[in-house]
Amino acid sequence: MKINCIAVDDEPLALDIISAYCAKMPFLNLVETFDNAIDTLEYLRSHPVDLIFLDIQMGGLTGIQLLNALKNKPHVILTTAFDSYAVQGFDLDVSDYLLKPISFERFIKGVNKVYEKMQSDAAALPVERQPAPIVTEPEPTCFFIKTETRIEKVNASEILYVEGMSDYWRIVTTGKRIMTLMNAKGIEEMLREPRFCRVHKSYFVAIDKIDFVERKHIKIGSERIPISETYQKRFFELIEKKKGS
Repeated sequence: MKINCIAVDDEPLALDIISAYCAKMPFLNLVETFDNAIDTLEYLRSHPVDLIFLDIQMGGLTGIQLLNALKNKPHVILTTAFDSYAVQGFDLDVSDYLLKPISFERFIKGVNKVYEKMQSDAAALPVERQPAPIVTEPEPTCFFIKTETRIEKVNASEILYVEGMSDYWRIVTTGKRIMTLMNAKGIEEMLREPRFCRVHKSYFVAIDKIDFVERKHIKIGSERIPISETYQKRFFELIEKKKGS
């Protein structure tokens, strides 16, 4: 975990020390330094950070006034040469209070405190539940059709259309025609969209086998298949989807 931080102090030497200490800590990323509170406030409006190293006694706005002006306060480590501000600093719920001159050992203790708090806060956040993946049944590549004398295998990719004939359905493929005794519901469950579509009470067609559509008729090979009003809306919706894919 990286902690993005800034340092605010009107003493250049103090900023140099904080910068050098941050460079030694692998989890600290010092993104900017400031020598006054006004520029800091302007920066924080559009650049949120995790941690501020903040001097209290500065010209213009003090560090305390800067803190009071922030709506969304990040973690704050106060840095000052005056220990009289300690109680006031902790009243502002800061993470630590470093007294100048700041030793590296004391700096490490302060930033470790912030690191552990951020880790603890992250662990307490509820894990976002990902929506369960939608599992779709794979499209069958073949069917086994019962005829009067045997069970025949039919490749889905070879079906041109299926025609209802009284109590029977005739399955017309690129290589053969098969008659089967099956109700319309069974045929509909077998020939599923978007590969197939029912276009008439007596016809199901393979969308990718259509040569052209003209005047509410579908041309597949030598066959002209009617499109009834009951099924035409859904049929043309599928055609439009195929055009866009």
